[in-house]
Amino acid sequence: MASITNTGPALNSAGIGSGLDVNSIVTKLMSIEAQPVTDLQQATTKLQTKISSYGQIQSAISAMQDAARKLNTPETWAAATATSSDSSTISVAATSAAPGSYSVSVSQLASAQSLSSASYTNSSTVVGQGSITIEPGTWSSDQSTFTSKSGATPVTINIASGQDSLSAIRDQINAAKAGVTASIVTDSKGARLVLRSQSTGETSGFKVSVSDADGGDGDTAGLSALAYDPTASVASMTLNQSAANAKANINGLDIDSESNTLSTSVDGLSINLLKTSSSPITISVGSDSAGLKKNITDFVTAYNSVAKLFRDQTKYDSANKTAGALQGDSRVVGLQSQLRSLTGSSTSLGGAFSRVADIGLDPAGDGTLTLNSSKLDKALTNLTDLKQFFTGVDSSNATNNGFAQRWNKFASDTLGTDGLITTGQKALQSNVTRNNDRISQLQDHLALVEKRLRAQYTSLDTTMGKMNQLSAYVTQQFSTSSK
Repeated sequence: MASITNTGPALNSAGIGSGLDVNSIVTKLMSIEAQPVTDLQQATTKLQTKISSYGQIQSAISAMQDAARKLNTPETWAAATATSSDSSTISVAATSAAPGSYSVSVSQLASAQSLSSASYTNSSTVVGQGSITIEPGTWSSDQSTFTSKSGATPVTINIASGQDSLSAIRDQINAAKAGVTASIVTDSKGARLVLRSQSTGETSGFKVSVSDADGGDGDTAGLSALAYDPTASVASMTLNQSAANAKANINGLDIDSESNTLSTSVDGLSINLLKTSSSPITISVGSDSAGLKKNITDFVTAYNSVAKLFRDQTKYDSANKTAGALQGDSRVVGLQSQLRSLTGSSTSLGGAFSRVADIGLDPAGDGTLTLNSSKLDKALTNLTDLKQFFTGVDSSNATNNGFAQRWNKFASDTLGTDGLITTGQKALQSNVTRNNDRISQLQDHLALVEKRLRAQYTSLDTTMGKMNQLSAYVTQQFSTSSK
C-alpha cells in the first residue's frame, strides 16, 4: 500500500475548535486516493516474482547446456582408462590413449647424483673458508670424464668467516640455487653433508670444485673436504649414487628417459616407473565407459531440473486454486513445448540408436527423463554409434543432428541476446521500470492532494469552531434576556 505522508500541521484526533476528527477523515480519504498506487505496487511485486522465475530458468538451462557441451566434445569420447598388471612396479594414467595393451619392462630407473661428506662431530662444526663451485653436467660411466651441461652456468658460493660451519654451508648452497639440494644426515657416526641433484637423468650430474683458504684444494682438510672432481683426481666426498637415465622397453621398443615418468612415449598415457621388473608388465587401455556414463547421468540431472522448473512455474493447481509464477506465460510455455518436442524426436545418425529411449533415457509424462541404467550400460558397449547419436552433424538438415548438438543449440538460442528468456526478462524489467515511474508520479500527486485536504478540513474545523462559539454566545444571550 502507498505510504501517505502527513504534510499538514500536527493535530490531535479531534479538531482544533469543533471536535472534527481531521486526521481520521484525511487518512481515510487518502487511502482511497492511494489505491492506484497500491495496485501498481502489487503488480510490480508479481512482475519481480516473474523476473526471479526467469532467472531460475536461465540458470538451469545454462547448467543443462554445460552438460550437453561435455557430451559434444571430442575429449569426452576419447577419454580412456588404463590399468597395470603390477601397480607396484609401474603405475599408469590415461587421458586419450587408443584402446589396446602394452608390454613394458624396466631394466633401470632414472636417478639423481648423490654425494656425502666425511662425518663431523655435529652440524655446528667449522669446516673451513674459501669458495665452492658447483657445475652441472654429465659424467662418463667410469667417472673419468665430465661434459658440462649446455647452457648451464657454474655457480660459485663464497664461504666467509662465521659462515663456515656445516649447517651454514648447507644453507648457503641451498640459497644459491645451483641445481642441487644440500642436507645434513646425522647418525651414530656424526653429521654428514649430503648433496643431491634436484632432477634425475644423466645430464643432472654435477662436480664440486673448491678453492680452499688453507691453500690445499685437493686434500681432505678444511673446505676442500667437500670437493668432488674425479677428472682432477679429487674425490673428498663419496659418490653414493650416479645420475642415470631410466631404461625401459615398450612393445619391443627401447626407451631411454631422464625421468621415471614416461609422458610422451605413448600418446595419451602417463607411465610411471617405480622399480625394475624381472618380467614384462602389461598395461591395458580401454574407453572410459564409467566417465561417459557419469557425463550422461549428469546431463539427465540438469535436463530434469529445467523440465521441473517449466512444470512448476507454469502449472495451475485447481484443488488449491494456486498458479505458478509464470502460469500462462507464452514464452516459457513455448520453450517447454520446444524442449519436449526436441527430446521426443529422433536422429538417423546414431546407427543402432535413434531416440533417447534407445539408450535408456525414457521420457516421462511430466517432461523429465527417467534413467534406465542397465539399458544405458548396454548402449555404452557401442561407443561408435553412441558418439554419433550425441555428436553427429547433418550438414543438410540440422534437425537431424545428434542430440547433444541440438540441446546445445536450444540453450544457445534461448539464452542468446534475442532469445526468449533474454527478451522476456527485458520486457518484464521494462514493465517494472514503467510502474515505478508511474508510482513516483502518483505519490507526488498524492502529496499535493493530502496537503489540499488537510488545508480544507482544517479550515472547516476552524470555521465550525467559530460557529460553535457564536452559537454558545447567542444561547447565552437568549438565556439572559428571558431572565
